[in-house]
Amino acid sequence: MDIEPEIRTAAGVVRGRREGPITVFRGIRYAEPPVGARRFAAPVPAQPWDGVRDAQQFGPPVPQASNTGSVMSSVSGSTDDGSEDCLTLNVWSPELGAAKLPVMVWIQGGTYLENNTANPHCDGAALAEAGVVVASMNYRVGVDGFARITGAPDNRGILDQIAALGWVQDNIAAFGGDPANVTVFGQSAGGACIAALLVMPKAAGLFRRAISQSMPGTYFTPQLATAISTTIAAQLGVQASVADLASLPPRAVTDATTAVIAKMPEFVDIWGPMALTPTPFSPVVGGDVLPCAPWSAVADGAARAVDLLIGHTRDEFRLYTSRPGSEPTPVQMAAAFEHLAPDAEGDRLYRAAYPDATPGRRFELVHTDWLFRMPSLHLADAAHTGGGPVWLYELAWSFNSEQGASHCLDFLLLFGTLSPEEVRAHRAAHPNAANEISHVGQHMRTDWVNFATTGKPGWAPYDPEKRTTRVYHAEPVTQPYPEEPSRRIWSAHRFDTLDLTR
Repeated sequence: MDIEPEIRTAAGVVRGRREGPITVFRGIRYAEPPVGARRFAAPVPAQPWDGVRDAQQFGPPVPQASNTGSVMSSVSGSTDDGSEDCLTLNVWSPELGAAKLPVMVWIQGGTYLENNTANPHCDGAALAEAGVVVASMNYRVGVDGFARITGAPDNRGILDQIAALGWVQDNIAAFGGDPANVTVFGQSAGGACIAALLVMPKAAGLFRRAISQSMPGTYFTPQLATAISTTIAAQLGVQASVADLASLPPRAVTDATTAVIAKMPEFVDIWGPMALTPTPFSPVVGGDVLPCAPWSAVADGAARAVDLLIGHTRDEFRLYTSRPGSEPTPVQMAAAFEHLAPDAEGDRLYRAAYPDATPGRRFELVHTDWLFRMPSLHLADAAHTGGGPVWLYELAWSFNSEQGASHCLDFLLLFGTLSPEEVRAHRAAHPNAANEISHVGQHMRTDWVNFATTGKPGWAPYDPEKRTTRVYHAEPVTQPYPEEPSRRIWSAHRFDTLDLTR
C-alpha cells in the first residue's frame, strides 16, 4: 500500500494521495474564508496551522447559485458544514520534490457567475502525466467576486487569483514545480481574467507565460459596473455597499442576480451591448487594481516579458444558439446588429461577407465575433505591437453537427475529460468523431505543454501580416487566420472598456 504523501507548505503540512502515476492534493487553503468582515475584502493569506491537514477532497465551492452549502444562508459565515472554507486550490504532480517541472495554473471560466474546481471536466491528471505540475483554484464570483461595491476593492475574484498565484510562488517547489516557470491558462471568463492579469501591477512577476482561451472582450467602466450593482442591490431593497450587502446571506444576493439576468435585455439602451450577454459581471477597469483595459496596455508593452498563446473556437456562440427555442426573433436580430456590430452597416456587412448565412447564422456570427473571436485576435495584434512573443490558434474540430466547435469544447479536449463513449452517444455525432477526439486532444495537450515548457508551442509566432494560426482539425494545420471575412469587418474597431450609453 502506498504511503500517503505529505508536503510542508508555508502555512502547514498537507496530506495528498497517489492516483496512478500522479500525486494529487485537493482543497489546500490558500486564503482565509471570505466571510464575515472578510466577505467583500481583498483575500487574506491562509493562517498557519498545526498538525497535518487532509488534502484529499476538493474544497467547497465559493458562493454561487448552485451552491447548497450552509454558507449560502449564513450572514456571519459561521457554519456547521465547513462550506465557508472555499478559497482553496489543488495540485496534480508527476514528481514531488526538487524536480523543477513547468507549472500550469488553470483559471476556470463560468460567466463570472460559477467557479468550482471539483468540476470533473477540469481534472488535471492528463496534463500532469504529460510532464507538468498542474494547479487550479476556487475564486469568488458573482456579486461577491465582481460587483462594484462601495467600501470594497474592485475585482475581488481576480485578487483571489493573484493570492493563489502568490501561493504557487511560495510553495510549488515542494510539489515538484519550478516557480520561475509558471504558465497561467484559462478559458472564457478565466481567459479574460488572464488578459487582465497581464496588465495588473499586483500580478507582475507571478507568471512567465499565459494562455488565454476564448476570452470575452467585456471590461466595464466604474460607471457601468456601479449601475449594474445598484440594480442588483435594488432587488433586495438595499444599497450596493459593504454595510448593506454584508447583512444579507449569499443566497439572497445570488437570487437577486438571477432576477436581474432574466431582464438584462431591457437595459440595453442604458447598459449597452453587455446587456445582450449571459452575465452582468466583468472585470472593472480603473484605479490601482486594473488601471486600463488589456488591449491598450498590452499594445504599449505591458506584457512584453510574458510569452502569450491566444485563441478561440470557430463556432463560439453556437453553445447558446444551438439550444431548443433559441432561433432569434426579428427584434433580437435588430438589437444584436444595432448594439454588437462594429458600425451601423453591420447587418449589410455580414450579409455581404456571408451570403449563404441564414438570419440565425448571422446572429450567431455577430455574437461570436463581438464577444469572443475578435477580442482574442485583437489581443494578439496588441501583443505583437507591444513587442512580446505571441502565438494564435483556432479550434475548428467538432464532434457533432449541432454545436460545432462551440464555446467550452477546447478545454474538454485539453483536459481529456470528454470520453469517446460520450461522443458516440450524441445524437448528432460525426461518424468518426469518437475515434478522432483523443487524437485532437493529445495534439492540444502536447502543444500547451510544449509552450509551458519552452515558450514555443510548435508553430510560427503570430504577426499581423502573415497572421499565422494553428487550426485544430482532426489533423492540425498551420495557415493564415481562417476567419478572414470577420477580420475584415472588425479591422477598424478598437476594443476598450464598455460604458453606460446614456
